[in-house]
Amino acid sequence: QVQLVESGGGLVQAGGSLRLSCAASGRTFSSYVMGWFRQAPGKEREFAAAISWRADSTYYADSVKGRFTISRDNAKNTVYLQMSSLKPEDTAVYHCAAGRFAFDSGRYYYATEYAYWGQGTQVTVSS
Repeated sequence: QVQLVESGGGLVQAGGSLRLSCAASGRTFSSYVMGWFRQAPGKEREFAAAISWRADSTYYADSVKGRFTISRDNAKNTVYLQMSSLKPEDTAVYHCAAGRFAFDSGRYYYATEYAYWGQGTQVTVSS
């Protein structure tokens, strides 16, 4: 069982930066693939970024590539999402998620592959 709690969301102007954190409980955090997903009002949840359990591989959605960076600290049971050059279209509730699967399978893209989810943190980017 893994419990996830996100923090770091808020209101920021376009072009600004935010760093999201996701703290996980449980001693097996380091064995999970971690992902960040986001859901804007009236839209479906979409993939943003994922990181392998050893932090040696990452993957990003085209919409955030070059602007967002995912990282993890297994000693602190925490995964991060550094967001820069934020745009109004990045406005959403951001959720972190944990799943156990082979990272190179491409399954990190699909929300259904993640067994555990946090409640989310709101990010609002004003124009």
